[in-house]
Amino acid sequence: MAEHVDVLIEDARWEGLNLTHLAEHAFKATFGILGLGRTGYEISLLGCDDATISGLNAEFREKPVPTNVLSWPAFDLAPAQVGGKPVAPPAPDTGPFETGLGDIAISFDTCAREAQEQQITVEDHVTHLVIHAALHLLGYDHETDADAERMEALEIKALETLNIANPY
Repeated sequence: MAEHVDVLIEDARWEGLNLTHLAEHAFKATFGILGLGRTGYEISLLGCDDATISGLNAEFREKPVPTNVLSWPAFDLAPAQVGGKPVAPPAPDTGPFETGLGDIAISFDTCAREAQEQQITVEDHVTHLVIHAALHLLGYDHETDADAERMEALEIKALETLNIANPY
């Protein structure tokens, strides 16, 4: 699991959801299903609003619109597979992770709206999105149908460990 989650709350509405707690559980579930255990990774998480995430989306993806979550891996990782099972990246003290695994930004406005549209709790939706972003930090993506299926399967498995229903 990520041993250190550095959460910066820019939008006070996140305080009511205890974003730090949700993120810690999401990271623990993600790292657990990948068999990574306690790793010492540091992950930074920004709890913001649609205005901030729209600016970040414009700056980094040239899409000047709000989105639910963005992630910036510190390193270009591709999830290695041995016998169909993910292989852990190097531990922080033996690999390139001294500065952390990466950064995540998540928008309260979009998350709350999407949760309402999907008729699920905001907490469950945020947990799902943090799991999704954590997988991105570890090199997973959804550029192809096969990659998307693999990533969704991992998300579902991580959510199951937290007793959260399949969002797909």
